Amino acid sequence: MKAREILARKGHRVVTIRPGASIETAVHRLALERIGALVVSEDEERIEGIVSERDVIRALAEEGAAVLGPGRRVAEIMTRAVRTCSPEDSVKALMDTMTRHRVRHLPVVEGGKLIGIVSIGDVVKNRLEEMELETNVLRDVVLAGH
Repeated sequence: MKAREILARKGHRVVTIRPGASIETAVHRLALERIGALVVSEDEERIEGIVSERDVIRALAEEGAAVLGPGRRVAEIMTRAVRTCSPEDSVKALMDTMTRHRVRHLPVVEGGKLIGIVSIGDVVKNRLEEMELETNVLRDVVLAGH
């Protein structure tokens, strides 16, 4: 299975935030949407960064509650070097990238434009479904042989 197929199932919606938005707004959006990361983008197509729960926690650990104060912007704490994937990347490749680079979200980019996002939860769900299918096929083969 490929990233394209995961997006076909879950949808292409990506929750984005502008780099000039407040960190407090980002925290509220993460909670409201019940997600772990927001893609940072001015135009919802070009990726400028990603802000995750980890980025917020790291900033809170370094600066305390002041990081949520007025005038503090997403651009200050976002991860700028964003790992991405293409719609044609296999689930195995996604798992490898997520594990090797210790990321839980991979924006999906096609033709230089953001078209979706795949999370570690999406990848795990897909892998569990594949394993269940394999188990059922093997069970059917064994039962057919008796």
